[in-house]
Amino acid sequence: MFVLSLFLLAACGGGPSHNMLNVLPATEGGIAAEHRIFVATTREKANDPSDIYGGQRARQLSFVDLDVTVPASHQIGRIESPSGNAPRDPSKHFAARDIGLIGDETTFERELRADIAKNNGRALVFIHGYRTPFDKSVYRAAQIKNDAAYGGTTILFSWASTGRTVDYLYDSNSASVARDGLEHTLRLVKNAGATRIDIIAHSMGNWILMEALRQFAISGRTDLRDALGDVLLASPDIDVDVFRSQMQRIGRPDRPFVIMLSDDDRALQLSSILAGNRPRVGDYRDSEELAQLGITVVDLSAIRVEDRLNHTKFAENPVLIQMLGEQLARDDLSDQTAMPLEQQIARLTGGVAQTVGSAAAIVITTPLEVINVAVGQ
Repeated sequence: MFVLSLFLLAACGGGPSHNMLNVLPATEGGIAAEHRIFVATTREKANDPSDIYGGQRARQLSFVDLDVTVPASHQIGRIESPSGNAPRDPSKHFAARDIGLIGDETTFERELRADIAKNNGRALVFIHGYRTPFDKSVYRAAQIKNDAAYGGTTILFSWASTGRTVDYLYDSNSASVARDGLEHTLRLVKNAGATRIDIIAHSMGNWILMEALRQFAISGRTDLRDALGDVLLASPDIDVDVFRSQMQRIGRPDRPFVIMLSDDDRALQLSSILAGNRPRVGDYRDSEELAQLGITVVDLSAIRVEDRLNHTKFAENPVLIQMLGEQLARDDLSDQTAMPLEQQIARLTGGVAQTVGSAAAIVITTPLEVINVAVGQ
């Protein structure tokens, strides 16, 4: 019944506008922050120019930079947006401005290099998930940067998702098309002077990331590995067997490599059904098995957010997103005195950080009686 209702909901007409240019003038005191977001995308330009990019696949990467404003009324964990086709009011909503379509890679790398230099070589790459139109991918990247108080350069890798639930197979194929583009983007960020590259991938974006890291491993090049910082896999929409094979090729991580999963992730339950009832990494119940791969597994099953699908906990729970920011702010990845993310979450929930097999493999188990940290309270 849940699957049917979700598809019927997605098939209904209407829905929110993806117009990024319909923005009211900003009022004095209405904006809390403004963030520069660099974008590399495998999307074609949208049929409606106000949407900037659509869900069709391009044959080569395109590049954009833009500023996103955050309203003074912003509540951590939310992406405030208007309903329907109403214009964006910067005092109430996330809003984009100064959108610059960059004509060539050389110019993009030059601008990226200047920003990375100002941020002491720090860069964060965010890869969105399934069912995400271009505008939402931009606002999510800005929300993560803002709520995690990330101080480095932020790069969004936006692949060709239509933003429609019924296009799961199309999005899956778009993810396959995008893996070379992500590999190239990561090389570009490194070549632009990044000395530490943190990565956050969500949902189906994790498959693109794992394939790109696998391609790096196959090539034998270590330049990215030397610059790789924290890697966070949030709600990975990857077949468990596929993930094991990817990890075998990538090898045991020597930097923080964290999976955030939840066994009440309804979006991944749907994905599992569409994939022939094969378990997905993001709602896999055998955390210990995943931890044996040398990965930190954080079980968020007891954490609550307003998302009825429980698919975006990592970004929507106010305490979690701020903890993530503290993790990313650690300058020295070898600093053993700082409390790792998984132990912070265990302390928050009253859970237990349990070593499994290797000291590098830690599983977090959260009790059912965890205090509910609700968005907006």
